[in-house]
Amino acid sequence: MAKEKTVFFCTDCGNELLRWQGQCPACGAWNTIVEKPAAPKSKTPRSSSGRRESARVGFNGPKALRDVETTNELRFETGMNELDRVLGGGAVEGSLVLVGGAPGIGKSTLMLQICDSLCRFADVLYVSGEESERQIKLRAERLKVRGEGLYLLAETNLENVIEAVEELKPNILIVDSIQTLYNGDLTTSPGSVGQVKDCTLALMNIAKGLGITVFVIGHVNKEGSIAGPKVLEHMVDCVLYFEGEQQTTYRILRAAKNRFGATNEIGVFEMADTGLTEVPNPSEMLLAGRPTDTPGTCVTCAMEGIRPVLAEVQALLTPTSFNVPRRMVSGVDYNRMMLLLAVLEKRGGLLVNSCDAYINVVGGLELDEPAVDLAAVIALASSFRDKPVPGDLAAVGEVGLTGELRTVNALNQRLSEVHRLGFTKCLIPDRGGKAVAPEGLQLIRVKNIREALAAIL
Repeated sequence: MAKEKTVFFCTDCGNELLRWQGQCPACGAWNTIVEKPAAPKSKTPRSSSGRRESARVGFNGPKALRDVETTNELRFETGMNELDRVLGGGAVEGSLVLVGGAPGIGKSTLMLQICDSLCRFADVLYVSGEESERQIKLRAERLKVRGEGLYLLAETNLENVIEAVEELKPNILIVDSIQTLYNGDLTTSPGSVGQVKDCTLALMNIAKGLGITVFVIGHVNKEGSIAGPKVLEHMVDCVLYFEGEQQTTYRILRAAKNRFGATNEIGVFEMADTGLTEVPNPSEMLLAGRPTDTPGTCVTCAMEGIRPVLAEVQALLTPTSFNVPRRMVSGVDYNRMMLLLAVLEKRGGLLVNSCDAYINVVGGLELDEPAVDLAAVIALASSFRDKPVPGDLAAVGEVGLTGELRTVNALNQRLSEVHRLGFTKCLIPDRGGKAVAPEGLQLIRVKNIREALAAIL
């Protein structure tokens, strides 16, 4: 009996290899190479010319660019403004959207909630491989989702799902989740790289061929293994990630890829007993419970797409008892904060090299723009000197290696948001350009971090 051939693949990116290796050459991940049986080669009959006959099925031939017709994409609202914002103004007909996140973060709840609005003008087929129809019905009653135009199917076989789609012809298809679907022609188990990619390809053909908008839910764990949507990002039109800790009630929906809109928008939700509720003003949410007259905290304004969001940056400096001080950050880039600590000691005159440093952005928000540099420096200096920052002051600006402050983009929008939230002072770079302060907001212009520290501490 012939020995069954095997191949190796990476559980992070799906790259196939002929032999096992400790590190994947495609994504650089370690200890992610696993073994699986090789898929049998298909025996497709060849024509007399030596070409496969099946290769010409559906072949359209090349077209000149001037002959290609362009039409505006047809969008429709999902019923949740925060989701529409992340999608770029609404979902696009015939698109394939992947919603990823950790198990239990709220992906299924979000998909079932939007069915209440989508069913008013379209037929929706909700396919679940994790719950029965009765369980979905009980969850829909708790979320107060009406069942008109909503069809449920508890199925894990891909062929049965495709048959149901061809029979019902829905306008919108929701698959929960892609890890539970399997193709019987493959020998691998459901959730493996081959099964996930093959099932997603079949759903993509449904979306493009029949013009059905498809939402696919994908689970991802801390290591981003094969169960996650990482291996599918190149196949879908839009990738949305749910972020947030399960212990907290707030969730952030972020677009990692969007062929029909921007990828720097976020949507903020709050998990309640009746499902997810939108948070139209995330600044108030992130600043709720902010301490007053406490050293080591400063407020800044970051841009998430076209939306200004106020966030609180906290810092804690304590004398270290070891030769190498400890550094921990959350919500900001680690290397960027180490750079700011060096600038603060060299240009600001504060001996922070002998202190353990802890930096955190309250609310679980990830800030990755240089505009938060000045607020982080102010928070670090406030903790080091044990002097509180005025509660009505915010700081916006980029810090250079020489300690100078540089202006940031959309400064007027940031200042308007700072004033709207009740702040009366804002620390900005002296090279702020044409920054216009709203009435009642005092602008404190400084050239470098020494002037900034002298102005408020």
